[in-house]
Formats: sequence, C-alpha cells, structure tokens
Amino acid sequence: MRILLVEDEESLRDVIKFNLELEGFEVIAVGDGRRALKYSKEQHFDLMLLDVMLPEIDGFQLCEQIRLTNYEVPIIFLTAKDAAEDRVAGLRKGADDYITKPFNREELLLRIHKLIQRTSRSPENLPEEFHFDGNKVNFATFEAVGVNGPFTLTKKEAMLLKLLIERRNEVVSRQQILQSVWGYDIYPSTRTIDNFILSFRKYFEQDPKEPKYFHSVRGVGYKMVIE
Repeated sequence: MRILLVEDEESLRDVIKFNLELEGFEVIAVGDGRRALKYSKEQHFDLMLLDVMLPEIDGFQLCEQIRLTNYEVPIIFLTAKDAAEDRVAGLRKGADDYITKPFNREELLLRIHKLIQRTSRSPENLPEEFHFDGNKVNFATFEAVGVNGPFTLTKKEAMLLKLLIERRNEVVSRQQILQSVWGYDIYPSTRTIDNFILSFRKYFEQDPKEPKYFHSVRGVGYKMVIE
C-alpha cells in the first residue's frame, strides 16, 4: 500500500513517514502542495495524508484539485487547525477524515487501516479463460480469439486487459494502470496507454471507430463496458 504524505514541517514529516514504514506502507513524503499535486497526477496512491497549512498550494486547494480527477483515493487531513469550521471545510472539499495535531500515533494508524480497508476493492478472481460476446482470452497462455480470429497477446497487453476486465464497468485511472501494469521504473505516456486501447478495439470490436467495450474517459482513465 502506498501513501502520499504532505507535511511541510520536516521533523514531523520524518517521524510520520518512519512510523508508516514500520507498518509496511510505502511512503512518498513531500513538503509543499505543488509537488504533491504533481505526484498525485503521476502516481497511484492508496491513501493521502495532507496538512492544511502548506506552501505553494494549501491542503484545502490541493484536496479540491485531486478530487477533480480522483474520486476514490482516501484523503485524511492532518492539521493543527482544529476549529469546527475548518473540519467542516475540509470534509466539504472531499476529505474522508480530519485529525488534529497533536495526535496519538496509534489512533492515526488505526484510522488509516480502517479507511484503506473500507475503500479498497479486492480484485476479482478471474477464470484462466475469459469469454465475452464471442471473444476469448486465455490469461495463462496469452492466446486470444477476437473478431479477426486467433492471435497472441503481449504480456503487457494481457496485464492491462486483465485489469480492465477485473474492474469492468468502472473507470480505471491512469495511475492505477501505471502501478498494476508498468510499475514505477518506467513511465509510459498517455499516448502509450491510448495505443493499447486502440489495439484492443482492433482485436475485439466489430467497429473500432464506434467501440462497444473499450472506452477512454477524458482526463481520468479508461473503462471496459460489458453488459
């Protein structure tokens, strides 16, 4: 599980990061809102911890920007601003929880675990061979049958197709695709992922220009629709 920690006080940031890593989390820690926004767009996180008083972009603005394209990631404000109106403002901006400083370490960890547990979705256990409307994919051999007959998928194609099928009828973000298919050693461009979707349309769609199954959701990600 990956956490984005945004805290401008270096000593506190290091302590929180250390404790989260002891719990087994991978933590990306930054000290300003602008860098945090950049990371939130480029990478997949399972939870975000945001301070409110941040340089460049404050936590409320940051949360608002993240929610424009990412509705799923749990967000917790971790801040010294403890007035009731601040709590209400944070929740209205799209946060899932609001913890005031100073905080109890065990309480913070408990809230993080509970929120991730509540919002995480276990992938479906797909059969080795998946069929949809006359198309067929074998995820063990990478062999497939599409509108033009049998062919072989590449490993990356099979991984992306499996992810889209597991999350069918839901939008899958580019960040989730990066984590699941490419990892973080290589960052493919949006065009690279688009090309994979175009290939799937050629393989499995009767009319690739009017796709029934494989859809791009502008500014967010991709969606496979199976009725």
